[in-house]
Amino acid sequence: MKRIAIFASGSGTNFQAIVDAVKKGDIQAEVALLVCDRPHAKVIERAIREHVPVFVFNPKQYETKQQFEREILQQLQQKEIDLVVLAGYMRLIGPTLLQAYPNRIVNIHPSLLPAFPGKDAIGQAYRYGVKVTGVTVHYVDEGMDTGPIIAQRALYIDDGEPLESVERRIHEIEHVLYPQVIQQLLTEKGSTKNEKTSNY
Repeated sequence: MKRIAIFASGSGTNFQAIVDAVKKGDIQAEVALLVCDRPHAKVIERAIREHVPVFVFNPKQYETKQQFEREILQQLQQKEIDLVVLAGYMRLIGPTLLQAYPNRIVNIHPSLLPAFPGKDAIGQAYRYGVKVTGVTVHYVDEGMDTGPIIAQRALYIDDGEPLESVERRIHEIEHVLYPQVIQQLLTEKGSTKNEKTSNY
């Protein structure tokens, strides 16, 4: 069975959606590791409750990104991880991990990339006044939300719709789309096939 590592920094709603999809059989894999860079993040509580092993680190205790990514890599190798899934992980991935897992690190972003990369993408799009936004799943490279797009799903913003409603609907899309894409990637040969698709 394929083995997934999830990287997260916050509350862990996408982490939970992935774990739930595994339980239902929608993702045929094991969530074998949570990697978290914030020792007090709520996602850690979720992982403990779901009996998922946790590697927590404080980046401030390392001199360089390379140092803590080497420790993360050791954890991934020990767990024999096939696919790395970023789910609200608020750090750029460096060469140490990218070279070890080429085309096997993916991320979900709450906008239709390349529009509105970076933090607060939903707020960015909302304040800009766009009528269509959405969710993107993409391969990870060294840039900020710049890797090749795997799948996207659009969301139309209603006139006068409050930001909270848009956020809720974006998250609902994320929790459906991400498990679907993860399952497809895991069933592709070696989990490394790199092609753009939007058939979701």
